[in-house]
Amino acid sequence: MELSGKLAIVCGSTQGIGLATAKLLAARGATITLIARDAVKLESARSSLDCSEGQKHNFIVADFSDPTKVKNAIEAYISKGNSPHILVNNSGGPKGGPIIEASTTEFLNTFNQHLICNHILVQAVFKAMVANEYGRIINIISTSVKQPLNGLGVSNTVRGAVANWSKTLANEIGHYNITVNNVLPGATNTKRLRDIAEAKSEKSKQLVNEIFDEMAKQSPIGRIAEPEEVAEAIAFLASPRASYINGINIPVDGGRTKSL
Repeated sequence: MELSGKLAIVCGSTQGIGLATAKLLAARGATITLIARDAVKLESARSSLDCSEGQKHNFIVADFSDPTKVKNAIEAYISKGNSPHILVNNSGGPKGGPIIEASTTEFLNTFNQHLICNHILVQAVFKAMVANEYGRIINIISTSVKQPLNGLGVSNTVRGAVANWSKTLANEIGHYNITVNNVLPGATNTKRLRDIAEAKSEKSKQLVNEIFDEMAKQSPIGRIAEPEEVAEAIAFLASPRASYINGINIPVDGGRTKSL
């Protein structure tokens, strides 16, 4: 229960990596505030979290496609006296496709959804983390910041921007005992991966299972990850044990990325 007494905000937490992270942080003693756009799914996710004495989990309804609504929602939350120690920035990626075919609107929407919303959330929780003398900001990005992925042009571009924003932030606020790190999932068994595989299947006429098999073979371990495996890395970075880890990218991809 090493996170007892800690308040964690977990974004995109009604499914996939976000939900797995919320469950693991709750199991380790943290009180969780979930953020997503669907109130019904948020309520279901909250009910699935471990809840011991002192834990009173909550949620915020906010659509990351609208940064203004995210700003209003998080500021209202903080104004009620909530004082977060941990922020997990996590949001679904844009649709795939060659970068040459991407519209400028796709870039702008993705930039808002990821970098701008991340920045809004960090600005909102920063003073509380300073006052708590404990801050863990963890951004769920992609291995594309080390090695761009074919067919994910918009995502590759914006994820790289988020990674550099994160490193700059880590350099600026580390002296407050606030760390900023990025977790880079490889192919993970989530709805987004299934959506990508189904879109590729429609174009290539391959079976979805065949596409998953190809993805698995790209990793030396020979399979794709489960969300819980990525959550373990996030939970470690959120813990007191990770106090001297700051400003880095941690791939959780079974060794798929070819660079160090």
